[in-house]
Amino acid sequence: MLRKMAGMLVLLAASAGIPAGCSQEEAQKAAVAPAGSAAPAREQAPDGKALFKQYCASCHPDGGNVSDPKRTLHGSALKKNKITTPEDIVRIMRNPLSRMIRFDPSTLSDREARAIAEYILVTFK
Repeated sequence: MLRKMAGMLVLLAASAGIPAGCSQEEAQKAAVAPAGSAAPAREQAPDGKALFKQYCASCHPDGGNVSDPKRTLHGSALKKNKITTPEDIVRIMRNPLSRMIRFDPSTLSDREARAIAEYILVTFK
């Protein structure tokens, strides 16, 4: 009887994808990490270029600005307007200075907004 119970426990653990004898911590790691992976899965960084195309490119084609041509995303215009860091760009995304649409954290997470800002600074030097 005891052997049957032990066998059922091993079968139950194996069917759940958790090796018999695992601690709760090991079971959690197994549930998070892909099979055959030594390290837990990491969250992929947001793609600034794709996000820019999705949220910004219609008003800022090629780094321009369709509603305010003096406020482009090109390096010289950004510097002239004292916008030199990703934080500066995110601040403007959250609280626009002109006719720009406001991108609050429910629309773009801080990580996504920063990815867009970094893309802008690298792409439109």
